[in-house]
Amino acid sequence: MSIKKKILAVILCALTAGSVMTMTSCGRDEEESVGISAEENVEIMNYTAPKNGDKVIEMTFKDYGTVKFRLFPEYAKKGVENFTKLAESGYYDGLTFHRIIQDFMIQGGDPLGTGTGGDSTWGGEFDGGVNGHLVHVPGAVAYANSGSTATNRSQFYIVTGSPAMTDAELDSMTSYTGIELSENQRNIYKEVGGTPSLDGNYTVFGQVFDGLDVIFTIQSTATNANDAPLNKVIVESVKVTEYNGEELKWRISDYDWQPAAPVNYTEPQSGEKIVSMKIKDYGTVKFKLFPEYLPDAAENFFQLAESGYYDGLTFHRVINDFMIQGGDPLGTGVGGESAWGGEFDGGTYGSLIHVAGALCYANSGSTATDGSQFYIVTGMEIDDTVFANAAGYSESKKETYLKAGHGYPYLDGNYTVFGQVIDGLDVVFRIQKTETDDSDKPLNDVIIESVTVEEYDGSPVKWFTSDYDMTEPATEAPTEDATEDVTDAETTEGETEDTDIAPDSAQ
Repeated sequence: MSIKKKILAVILCALTAGSVMTMTSCGRDEEESVGISAEENVEIMNYTAPKNGDKVIEMTFKDYGTVKFRLFPEYAKKGVENFTKLAESGYYDGLTFHRIIQDFMIQGGDPLGTGTGGDSTWGGEFDGGVNGHLVHVPGAVAYANSGSTATNRSQFYIVTGSPAMTDAELDSMTSYTGIELSENQRNIYKEVGGTPSLDGNYTVFGQVFDGLDVIFTIQSTATNANDAPLNKVIVESVKVTEYNGEELKWRISDYDWQPAAPVNYTEPQSGEKIVSMKIKDYGTVKFKLFPEYLPDAAENFFQLAESGYYDGLTFHRVINDFMIQGGDPLGTGVGGESAWGGEFDGGTYGSLIHVAGALCYANSGSTATDGSQFYIVTGMEIDDTVFANAAGYSESKKETYLKAGHGYPYLDGNYTVFGQVIDGLDVVFRIQKTETDDSDKPLNDVIIESVTVEEYDGSPVKWFTSDYDMTEPATEAPTEDATEDVTDAETTEGETEDTDIAPDSAQ
């Protein structure tokens, strides 16, 4: 997984207006264990059934449905009191979920909708504390904070998290973060998944018992560089009601719900706009774009192509078993701009992933710095070992990568994937074999003769390398260390997977 996913324990910030606090300030010191001591092997109580007449919360989302969660005043008295009083006052009605990270959580409760607003029912901040009986399993409800539970306000999040984890995945996470997990914690995360790296840092005060499928559906929405949904997720109402004995559905397996499968291999419709890229001495590559998910990303590329922007440019950066990169009019990796001038935010959509043939924007640290530069994924060979120690990949994503045979899953979530090769993947794979210098620049220019926008004529699509006569011999997949090296030649030891593919000056 990317570093972004690994450090999520420190990004659930509810910053106050005007704060200059950085993301890395939203957690405890690195030297401090943020878990619950393994010696405190307390019973996990998230799935404790409420009693008839107990207060519960009913939250209705526009266009999505209703979610109900029980409260735990016995473990989080002030946290429950704060939320119920705010809900009864109508505080949350009409607000949005302003921050969504797939396989992690959805966050709301800010009246400003920016992540910088909100107050407790008493005004300002309050300390909700933590209790080892409540952990971050899927459906857990907790307060966001600005560095400690003493800075709780109105903002809260609902956990989705990684799927059920293996011992190897938990060991990898605990080794990286330095946290400790008790036996009971490990067992629950192995059974249902979640986000164990958050335990001990945030006030968990509720647990979803109905509508968890709604939460999991919401987390799949497309988002921008700040993790804000491209289409608003609106809370119509939050009510305090009583539990009346309805069925308890704690786990996502209790619902008729499946995670959205990757959409890279969605066939274009007759007459749909596609892009055709003619590359001198190599051939033509055709792409389907996805304006239905990432409209700005697709429109930028269409406009640049139609204006002739890309005609005559080169692929200035080529890395075998990784990607080929172009779209810079300077040919150095430091140039280029969007169709609107400067940078733009193309966003990300969790169901568009880095399989071989994926068309993506390079950036300088976030999707808010997308411009004209793009890359086409070739990727390493994919087998089960790629996912052995990496939590957060749904079975459908794993299956898609395995079917593709090549790809680069470590980049998912950090770059705008907005298209997929539908013909000419063999051309891309031949280009990646070209000889390059120490800066990954081809010794002989790889020239884009033209990029045109056409209508799809119904020709057969060829998604996979197996659809072509690939005459080049297969290359050995890079080792783990080699993989780290090819993502960024200037990455220092220990800083891997979260590198910037694009403008070389930003690396």
